Amino acid sequence: MSQDFFRFIWDGRMIFEGYNPFLYTPNFFFEKGELPVSGAQTLYDGMGWLSASHFTNYPPVSQFCYFLAAVFANHSVLGSIIAMRILIIIADFATLFFGRKLLKALHLNPNYIFWYILNPFIIIELTGNLHFEGVMICFLVLSLYLLQKLKWQWAAVAFSLSVATKLIPLIFLPLIFKHLKLKKGFLFCSIVGLINIVLFLPFISSEFITNYTETVGLWFKNFEFNASLFNISKSIGYQITGENKIKLIGPVMAILVILYILYTTYKSPLKDIKNLLINMLLIISVYYFMATTVHPWYVSILLILAVFTGYKFPLIWSVTIILSYLAYVSSDHKENLWIIGLEYILVYGAFIYEVILKKQLGNKHIDKRS
Repeated sequence: MSQDFFRFIWDGRMIFEGYNPFLYTPNFFFEKGELPVSGAQTLYDGMGWLSASHFTNYPPVSQFCYFLAAVFANHSVLGSIIAMRILIIIADFATLFFGRKLLKALHLNPNYIFWYILNPFIIIELTGNLHFEGVMICFLVLSLYLLQKLKWQWAAVAFSLSVATKLIPLIFLPLIFKHLKLKKGFLFCSIVGLINIVLFLPFISSEFITNYTETVGLWFKNFEFNASLFNISKSIGYQITGENKIKLIGPVMAILVILYILYTTYKSPLKDIKNLLINMLLIISVYYFMATTVHPWYVSILLILAVFTGYKFPLIWSVTIILSYLAYVSSDHKENLWIIGLEYILVYGAFIYEVILKKQLGNKHIDKRS
């Protein structure tokens, strides 16, 4: 149900042929009438005009996975798909193994990990649609397990690989910094920074930095899909100005998320791993609530954190997110805001009950006992 894998294969074959995938859009070659990789026309047609017109934004570990697919199947789309699918399934088994270990360390039922591993949403979006959030989550769970075991240096290495697969775990660094306290927290962040610099080194150039920052910026200023609070803000903007103010609202939402992260980091004690996990879940949830784009596979990271925290609203979201698929029924991928509203009413209802009302009811119960 996703065409992204065509771009993954394209990037992998670009590296295989000696090109830096961060420096060229697929359109660059086709406008010149060149076919730089095996099966270029099929891949170009499959990825669609939007992907073909933008620079890649997939970090080095993801690129390495795409390259491996090219090594094993440089002339077959199906062969490349099978190679990537095997990598994601291997990552799922690692998540299963270390997830159970972390659950045991937290004195929780190790079978809770199957809420993630056997969730139909995960099977469809990661194993099925070939999104490498599964690899990112594998390294993230390993990092959290090593943190629980007080092996913070190795945890930093695993966290680095998670970031180098998908950038989103960077949002957790302030929390981990405070959890480890000043000296260890600084060294943890330094290890993450240094490893990622090393991993990006083969691709770095002045053009790479420009292309990469511009491409990442598109997610805040241009792209929009399945948003919640942003859609409300956009509607208000339409009423006032008659225009789509995404270029203003997107960055404002990002700034609000940063302020929330700083506030949460300052306010929360973060002394134990369970408190760290809860705040990680809340931060990433708020980020997606305010994001301009929430593709279905984005929710996978919330789902894995829910396994270790006991919150159920990500489970509900893993079901309601299916409603966003209806946008693909029409040829222009136009969204039905009533459908999106239904999706988020259920998610916000569960979120408000679990995070706010349940806590208040618990505090009232404690006060009565006192």
